Amino acid sequence: MNRSRAADLSLLLVAMMWGCTFLIVQHAVRVLPPMAFNSVRFLGAALLLAIIITVFYRSQWKEMTLKMLLHSCVLGLFLFIGYAFQTAGLLYTTTSNAGFITGLSVVLVPFLSFALLRHSISRYTWFSALLAAAGLYLLTFSGSGMSLNRGDLLIFVCAIGFALHIGYTGIYAGRYPALPLAALQMAVVGLLSLAASALTEPISDPAALFDQLTRPQVLWALAVSIGPTSAFAFWIQTVCQKYTTPSRVAIIFATEPVFAAMTGILFAGERLTFIGGIGCICILAGMVVVELKSVPPKVQSEAV
Repeated sequence: MNRSRAADLSLLLVAMMWGCTFLIVQHAVRVLPPMAFNSVRFLGAALLLAIIITVFYRSQWKEMTLKMLLHSCVLGLFLFIGYAFQTAGLLYTTTSNAGFITGLSVVLVPFLSFALLRHSISRYTWFSALLAAAGLYLLTFSGSGMSLNRGDLLIFVCAIGFALHIGYTGIYAGRYPALPLAALQMAVVGLLSLAASALTEPISDPAALFDQLTRPQVLWALAVSIGPTSAFAFWIQTVCQKYTTPSRVAIIFATEPVFAAMTGILFAGERLTFIGGIGCICILAGMVVVELKSVPPKVQSEAV
């Protein structure tokens, strides 16, 4: 198996982790406000990666430069925009609208990839992206139709943020060691989330905050989020985007709601409609199409 295939499978694992833990995080943010939760999540992830670097890869700290710090801030800013606007948009729109509009990053990324990296957009990439977008629509709306409201614009900004993060990760991933790059952007997201929490969310007294943080559902969600779905997931993404294209990453990440739907069916008693099932098939088909086609020559040469 070449590096490109291994990278795609690793990214699929990341999408599976994100989708399967959505339900856990959803329960936690009902106790601890979303921005406060994200601040603890991403600052904890940054600290975990910093410990790993210090213990096992100490020499990588010497490779840090001002340019690397600035680029980490760019990635962290785009990631924060994705999470912050998604959270804000959910206050005014439905989860179905949010899921579909966030998934539109699948279609936005090929444009960004062309603009930023001059990657050609093959007909297979276009077909896969549109197939995944159609599948996201069917899965999130299940034939109920789309009803737009003021929160949808916020969610669209979120989709742009996630698309920019994927696109710019494709630019910076090959320039710097993956661990420090991932750790620094986690720290940026955590600090920005902390500032947003202080500005927009009610400040609890220390006793109430401690009570919220020590609730079982919050502790379990943070344990899952800090390690597997933040520190390790974005570390994996940073490494893998050296060997694949942003367009392929976006299509693979479109499987996240499929895994979320499967988790809801298995553990929350949710039901998947016939139309939703077709949507899942479309998303998976889009991923299979892009996976079976050979990667661009530039990526192939890097994967040797």
